[in-house]
This record gives sequence, structure tokens and C-alpha cells, in this order.
Amino acid sequence: MARNVVISGGGTGIGLAAAQVFAADGDRVLLVGRRAEVLEEAKVPGALTYAADLSKPSGVRGVERFVAREFGTVDVLVHSAGGSGNLEPTVDSDEPLDVVLHDWTLNFGLNTLTAVLLTEALKDRLADPGGRVLFLSSIAAYRGSGSGAYAGSKAALHPYAFDLARRLGPRGITVNLVAPGYIEDTEFFGGAMDEERRARLVAETSTGRAGAPGDVASTLHWLASHAAGHITAQIIQVNGGAERGH
Repeated sequence: MARNVVISGGGTGIGLAAAQVFAADGDRVLLVGRRAEVLEEAKVPGALTYAADLSKPSGVRGVERFVAREFGTVDVLVHSAGGSGNLEPTVDSDEPLDVVLHDWTLNFGLNTLTAVLLTEALKDRLADPGGRVLFLSSIAAYRGSGSGAYAGSKAALHPYAFDLARRLGPRGITVNLVAPGYIEDTEFFGGAMDEERRARLVAETSTGRAGAPGDVASTLHWLASHAAGHITAQIIQVNGGAERGH
């Protein structure tokens, strides 16, 4: 039977790849993101779209009402919205602490609050049994991200997901995270990757290649399947061996 799948950040990169995989399986997909034009241009057959800022309760409540009207029940909830803040305006201040505050607040808004607020709004609509909640973490949550802000915002999802798995487990709902390494063909880096940096990231892998959005999408699709019904509160790393298992 077709499932109802809600994917935040579904207009580009990993979210788009995941949407295409679920749609190809016959599922009904809702793409959620801030940019309406990007969602509308996404090549996902039959997908619904809803533009909202998921870091704001008002935006999330709009999604909740739309889901109630169009889907009723959510079988799979995928959190792919987020980023490192490279696409966002910089803070207009010469005070270093203002810059730090802006960076950390921005990253937690983009990566943590978007996922937490949407989950809390839709958790009562998750199918029970059989519902799936899937978060996108990052290799950075294990090894840092330079300033620490992006890594911290992704790492914060881990205890939230573990607690959520405990809360939702009695309803037959699983909660897992996927932590990608370097993935090409996304907007994450905000522009073209420096070739020297790319070579270094690829060299860290055991597979000798960069990851692709489809690598992560396939993992998300499997975790949402019946076959993965006894897997919950886990972090699945998809990084070609760049970071070892924990």
C-alpha cells in the first residue's frame, strides 16, 4: 500500500533524492521547504509541496494543518532540512561575540529546531504501528565542523532521537538517524567545492569516492521499510569509511 511520506528540505540534494526514491515506490510524498519555487521545480512525480520556515512555530503549524487536510496520517517523516548557514546573510557587526552568537543561533535554528518542531507537531499523526521518523545527522557530529556550531546542532539531534525512540516505541514507531560524510551534488557548501579540499575528503574514505545523494536516500528508504522494523535509536553512518563506527 502507498504510504504518506513527509520530507523536509525535499527540494534539493539528499531530500530530493529521498523523495524520488519514495515516489518511485508508489508512496505519496509531501515536499516541505522555505523556497516555494525550488519545491515546485523538484522532479518528483505526483508530489505535493508546502513552503514554510520550519524554525518558526507559525510555519510548522501551517505544515501541520496541510498534512491533516491532505494526508491525515504520516507513515514516514524525513528531516532533511538544514545546512551550515553558508546560504544565509551574515551578521552586520564587528563584535566577535555577535558573530559567534549569530553562527550558533543560526545553525541550531536550521538543523535542530526545524527537526524538533516538525516532529513535535506531527508525532500524534504518525502511523501506529509502523511509523518511521528519520533524521539527517552528519559526520561532523563525530569530528567537529570548524566553528563547532554546525556539528553541535547536528549532534543535538542524537539525544533527542534516542528519547523520541523511547517515547514512540510502544506505539510501534521507530526513530533513527543517518549521518552522511562528504556528499556531492548538494547545496551544502554554498558553491563550488575547492578541488584540493574535495581530494582530501575523498582520500579519507575507504571506497575512494565521494558520496552521492542517492547513497543516503537508499539508506533512508531501507530504514523506512518493514525489514527495518526492529531497528530504532540508531545512527547509521554513510561516509565510505571516512569515520569508523561508534
